[in-house]
Amino acid sequence: MSATDLVPTMDENEKKIVNEFCHLLEKSKQLFNGLRDLPQYGHKQWQSYFGRTFDVYTKLWKFQQQHRQILDTKYGLKRWQIGEVASKIGQLYYHYYLRTSETNYLNEAFSFYSAIRNRGYYSKANKEERSDLMVKKLRFYARFIVVCLLLKRMKLVKDLVKELQAQIEDYTLTYEPEDQMEWTLVVGEINAFLESDNLIDIHDVDPNYFLLSHRLTPLNTPPLDKSTPVYLALQEIIIVGNTADQVKFSELTLDMFRVLQTLEREPQEDFTGTQIYDASPAPGRPPFENGDKNSKRDNPHKYLLYKPTYSQMNTFLASGFKELPPNGAMLLYLSADGSLGNAKHTDDAAYDLGGVICNSRKDADIINKNRRPGMLKESNCLHPGDLYPYTRKPLFLIVDSDNSSAFQNFPNLFGQPVVCFLSPEQVPHAMQAVNQPIIDQNQKGKLFTLFLHSPLMAFCLVCNYMSISIATWDKCQAQVNKFMAEASKLFVKSRSIDHAYIQFLGDDFLRLIMLRFVFCYIVLILHRGFKGPSYYPMSHPPLPTEEILEHPVLCKIVLELSTLLDCRHVMSEPGEVDIHSTT
Repeated sequence: MSATDLVPTMDENEKKIVNEFCHLLEKSKQLFNGLRDLPQYGHKQWQSYFGRTFDVYTKLWKFQQQHRQILDTKYGLKRWQIGEVASKIGQLYYHYYLRTSETNYLNEAFSFYSAIRNRGYYSKANKEERSDLMVKKLRFYARFIVVCLLLKRMKLVKDLVKELQAQIEDYTLTYEPEDQMEWTLVVGEINAFLESDNLIDIHDVDPNYFLLSHRLTPLNTPPLDKSTPVYLALQEIIIVGNTADQVKFSELTLDMFRVLQTLEREPQEDFTGTQIYDASPAPGRPPFENGDKNSKRDNPHKYLLYKPTYSQMNTFLASGFKELPPNGAMLLYLSADGSLGNAKHTDDAAYDLGGVICNSRKDADIINKNRRPGMLKESNCLHPGDLYPYTRKPLFLIVDSDNSSAFQNFPNLFGQPVVCFLSPEQVPHAMQAVNQPIIDQNQKGKLFTLFLHSPLMAFCLVCNYMSISIATWDKCQAQVNKFMAEASKLFVKSRSIDHAYIQFLGDDFLRLIMLRFVFCYIVLILHRGFKGPSYYPMSHPPLPTEEILEHPVLCKIVLELSTLLDCRHVMSEPGEVDIHSTT
């Protein structure tokens, strides 16, 4: 039975309109459902399909607006159906962001989801006596929360969580569904995520207007001498989250969440890709990169891998390697549990020292029970040697793990620039006792990653400074910016620095990471609670100690920062510290 059979009083023009709407609606659903079959890696295979999908949704949205009265009276179009179309458009923009890493599309997704909420498209879904409509509404809330988290609209996130919780209670009371516990778990994950990410209380601010962003902006981009040549640009990023029991939401661990923001530019508020028709959201067509040869990518392309297998990790590494353009660099970030090797001292650092585990530790334990003893290597582990083939092109490696030292002897086999930044393998017991937020560093995000994400927040954390006024925060941030500017000069002036660092220095994101690494190192070596090489981060090739890592100007700036926060007592006095440790 067709839609026109439901209402026999339609004239020919009305039948034509209803049939065309049904055709566009069905076509849009088919294209949208086909998105899940597209490959998750590679750039060119999926763009034309996304383009066709956007086109159909654009036509569908305009069509239903132009003929709303006829569709209301003759087809019986309901507000939740309009909301469902708008929700699909929001999902399209969000997935386009995931595939391109262009943060402006997050604003597009936000505008659609916000319109659905503000206009109450799903407000009568619970009166339809259909459980599937309530599930659509709950999923809308979950997706909206993810987008708001990524845009750091934290006040709105808290409001949405309260609304979602109320909707779940209504859903449970009405239908007694089998998936009740699943939705309760979703809310629990969100609350745990918010609690873990809320490390520092910044007060004396208006929450309606204050936005603490950690993305790259012209204001926080570290300066670089104009005479410094630019050799490479960061083009491909693979972010891996594989720490057991770390808080997560929507397959995004806290470490992944922090790093992906660090490696993105702040969205432009004046982005006008979205077109508004009659005060309703409508999709614009994204400017596909392969259609405009002059378009410049604002952000490197990213893959987000939550607890991948070795096979999955290798597939995405190969794809990122293949997609690297000339003068492009790839960054691999690993936040993962360590997998110890079977030899402490060996000439074969490729596999004997272990690496990081490729799935959850619990899964690995099951596999290890069936493993034969002897000199066999752990198969469910990413070893340093597994990455050697990818050093045929420029590679920047960040490892945050309790076995990061396995990667400290990374060879340069092909003459391409290779840099490894490795986390400390230990956190002082004294800090674990005093500082509640990092009692379980694995669960609530790792300290090294926090330094790379927000140096000032990490500094406050290690100094147990948990509440700060916005005025003091701004003063301290100015001090951190001063550190970055001075450190940037030292990189350029250094005569003994490995040339790999100079080749990466011209890229804004990689320069930011390098300077924040130096800040982390100096803070930890000056801090009285961190004693010994296992408590300090390492770099390979080693950064110059006297010219950068022990430079008195940088140490002085850090000590001045501690004075601003009245925590000078936790820092060692000049000359008191033996800074000569492995880097």
